[in-house]
Amino acid sequence: MPGRTPIRNDDVDWDSWPVQDYLAENYRELHPSDAAVISHHSAFYRRFAAGEVARSVEFGAGPNLYPLMLAAAASHRIDAVEAGSAGVAYLRRQLGRGPDDSWQPFYALCRRLNPGLPGTLPEALARVRVVHADVRDLTPGTYGIASMNFVAEGVTEDCEEFADFCDCFVRSVAPGGHLVAAFMENMPTYRIGPASQWPGCPVNPAVVREVFTPLTAQLTVTRIDADPTLPDYGDSGMVLLTAVR
Repeated sequence: MPGRTPIRNDDVDWDSWPVQDYLAENYRELHPSDAAVISHHSAFYRRFAAGEVARSVEFGAGPNLYPLMLAAAASHRIDAVEAGSAGVAYLRRQLGRGPDDSWQPFYALCRRLNPGLPGTLPEALARVRVVHADVRDLTPGTYGIASMNFVAEGVTEDCEEFADFCDCFVRSVAPGGHLVAAFMENMPTYRIGPASQWPGCPVNPAVVREVFTPLTAQLTVTRIDADPTLPDYGDSGMVLLTAVR
């Protein structure tokens, strides 16, 4: 609506994020877009020797486990940093009681693309520590690798705040640290489940390049088309990134 004040991250009750609806709509099966992101991220992680990185971070982890799986090949410890209590509770259940069976096809693909991963999904997730915190409060320069998936463009309608989240993401790694990310392309404010509505900031490869170019080196930005097997959130695909701080 013209003239409407954009919804910003702090305007939203992230503790009420509809985890089960989100999982049902997106992660109860391995969709082609997931496979494409896993393939892209696996190529990034294959650059590293097993356990080469002391600490990595999943920046705004949510309930998506496959970025945590991927990081286990390179990282001794993975901090899954999540602000919402519903997401934190889900992650802790997955680590404490064992992952849902629906994640096994994701891990099978991760291992096929990166044989350096541990033999089982529980072994990979044993490297994860759930951190209930706002990613904006992370101490800069803490990590060797930072991963962010569908976060900065899905927590605000404000383009400046999107850029601020990306800046925090970059600064979470030490100089020379590595970055890997995925964004929904042209994501509007969107609905999950029967009623809940959440902010979205439409971005595209040009916007991602503009934001990250001053902050990074060795920047690569690619995209994949929208996946017709997923719900229509109004996006036009995904934007994928790798870079070095």
